[in-house]
Amino acid sequence: MNEIGLRLAVFALLFSVLATAERLAPRWGRHLPRGQRWGTNLTMLVLGAALVRGLALILPVLAVAAAADAAAQGWGLLHATGWPGWAEGLLAIVALDFVLWAQHWVTHRVPLFWRFHRVHHADTDMDVTTALRFHPVEIGGSALVKVAAVYLLGPAVWAVVLFEVILNGTALFTHADIRLPARAERAMGWLVVTPAMHRLHHSPLRAEHDTNFGFALSLWDRLFGTFRAKAGAETGLGWAKGPERLGWSLWLPFR
Repeated sequence: MNEIGLRLAVFALLFSVLATAERLAPRWGRHLPRGQRWGTNLTMLVLGAALVRGLALILPVLAVAAAADAAAQGWGLLHATGWPGWAEGLLAIVALDFVLWAQHWVTHRVPLFWRFHRVHHADTDMDVTTALRFHPVEIGGSALVKVAAVYLLGPAVWAVVLFEVILNGTALFTHADIRLPARAERAMGWLVVTPAMHRLHHSPLRAEHDTNFGFALSLWDRLFGTFRAKAGAETGLGWAKGPERLGWSLWLPFR
């Protein structure tokens, strides 16, 4: 199975499992019917993927292809370590997770980037499809950041494929409206981002949504003082009226 097929298979499996769990055992519930919200969020995923694939025809914006190219050219810091392949791969996955944490932090601090990132935060309800709700422009920018990090690090192709699978899986999990045993969620939170931790990040209050930036590992927020343990109740931007509509969401950065 190729990289795209593997990622799609894992995505489809996790999406189905988490969407079913949301229906059977939701923790917070929702304000709006799924229909239009899901249509908008899934369409934004398709538009972002199409943009990245289009950019790939003229720019190296695919992380796996960049890893293969870096290996062929001998580029990247990891080529100089001489470490075993498994150790380099593990370090690459952790380093790439930090890069995305830092990028996420920047999107909240730079007004221009926040204009596009707030499309993700505008979702009134938060469920597994919120993980897919990013403006196509932000998707393209994130792809460029990942490629730059891959060229700098020079990780093995398998490590980048595994990182992409982990990234997709944890994004679905952390946005899911699922009820987990409290003790299990607290234990998991010492290592990975949990739905309750990430829900606070989607709070309409600035002091709360500027916390818990992690994608997979909760380490970075704990290390840099942006971790908060409180589970949020409300999500969205408060003032945003219409995030379930596709046109409204695509136009939001330009308002």
